[in-house]
Amino acid sequence: MSTLGNSMNIFWQESPIGKLERQKLLNQKGCVVWITGLSGSGKSTLACSLSRELYERGKLSYILDGDNLRHGLNKDLGFKAEDRTENIRRVGEVAKLFADAGLICIASLISPYRKDRDACRAMLPDSNFIEASLFLNERDPKGLYKLARAGKIKGFTGIDDPYDPPLNCEIEINQKDGVCPMPSAMAGEVVTYLEDKGYLQD
Repeated sequence: MSTLGNSMNIFWQESPIGKLERQKLLNQKGCVVWITGLSGSGKSTLACSLSRELYERGKLSYILDGDNLRHGLNKDLGFKAEDRTENIRRVGEVAKLFADAGLICIASLISPYRKDRDACRAMLPDSNFIEASLFLNERDPKGLYKLARAGKIKGFTGIDDPYDPPLNCEIEINQKDGVCPMPSAMAGEVVTYLEDKGYLQD
């Protein structure tokens, strides 16, 4: 096991250009929009729609998609509890860097454990962690719930593995009269929040 984390011989190197300068250059405030919800709830759909909306407004964002990250950064991790925790820790660290660069980082992951999401929130200064929770759980676009309920997928979040819903998220998106909102409407809710809080500076 590596002991790098305990080394006394590593030092933080300051950059000559700080976060405020980068934000001024981009005319926006760096932050992390952390989208959480069960599989099939629309996380990736919201992330893509939000990224497109921000792009059209001249704002720079980047999506960290949970499935995509398991093809590279987190391809060595499985789905045991400790692997899920490490998965979220790594994403949190990357998201923090994007926010420090002045980007609006959109992290789209199930992130089932509240303690792990709270740990990511604690990584960011100035309350720049915006948790968006999706409760659109009747969707099953990939057919995974059907397989999990049939016992063909084990350890499936929301079926035989726990999901801790947020207690005090900044944004909550629900069905309206039993109907899932359109992607543009969901993105609009997030954009309105970002505007109201001054992240889309003009």
